[in-house]
Amino acid sequence: MEYTLLNTGAKMPMVGFGVFQIPDAEECRRVVIDAIKAGYRSFDTAASYMNEEAVGAAIREAVNSGLVTREELFITSKMWVQDMKNYDTAKQAIETSLSKLGLEYLDLYLLHQSMGNYFEAYRAMEDAYKEGKLKAIGVSNFFPHTLVNFCETVEIIPAVNQVELHPFFAQPQALEVMKEYGVQPEAWAPLAEGKHGIFTHPLLTEIGERYGKTAAQVVLRWNVQRGVVILPKSTKPERMAQNMDILDFTMTDEEMEQISALSLDHSEIINHFDPKLVQFLNRRKIHD
Repeated sequence: MEYTLLNTGAKMPMVGFGVFQIPDAEECRRVVIDAIKAGYRSFDTAASYMNEEAVGAAIREAVNSGLVTREELFITSKMWVQDMKNYDTAKQAIETSLSKLGLEYLDLYLLHQSMGNYFEAYRAMEDAYKEGKLKAIGVSNFFPHTLVNFCETVEIIPAVNQVELHPFFAQPQALEVMKEYGVQPEAWAPLAEGKHGIFTHPLLTEIGERYGKTAAQVVLRWNVQRGVVILPKSTKPERMAQNMDILDFTMTDEEMEQISALSLDHSEIINHFDPKLVQFLNRRKIHD
């Protein structure tokens, strides 16, 4: 496994495992156990995914069976917009995530959206970081202009910004801004949720054939080679293994540029600039 060094000094695996859209408790528990057996050590969940308890159950099972130690794992969760009302609601959200996961600390905890009263919510995260409950804190879905304003305002610079990053939305400016502030980029939907014919794309397939890799492996390697942490997701053990088997080859600068040139410079998964979406995310409740 390759690692990146966060601005906290913590080591974060370059290849992690996402559990978005796996709300069924038993399936999520099984998938996380399978992923640990496949070699994954970094797992990304969120309060809004409604599966923190299942992830926690899998972690306990894996640790108790000797499959892995807690110290070997890097566990991430995120605070939902509903809990970004004020300092107290944010503090409670942190405690709730820790309780559901059954953990004494989280390796990384993120604001899920740049919405709501996120400055005050982040202050609660800063205090929890100082207390050792959160080993690193960061943000998610913060666009460059928002991240700059945030970093110029907060006490503790975010360790990570988790955003949509794949060949069809390469976001070079976002990466430049993160580099300037020492924020580690992390990709959600690194396989573009299967859109744009990504698994059979002619260019990606052609490059993959040169290295004995699939188009999907080329895409994942492209991000890692750019210094981006990735969070591929699969419920199939064979695909889990394939998604990790990307660290034994290096593409040329020309190949990297060809892949980057596929970018449409906008998301076709979600439009965070749509007022209706912002309204929906602010009003979405994940608890009473």
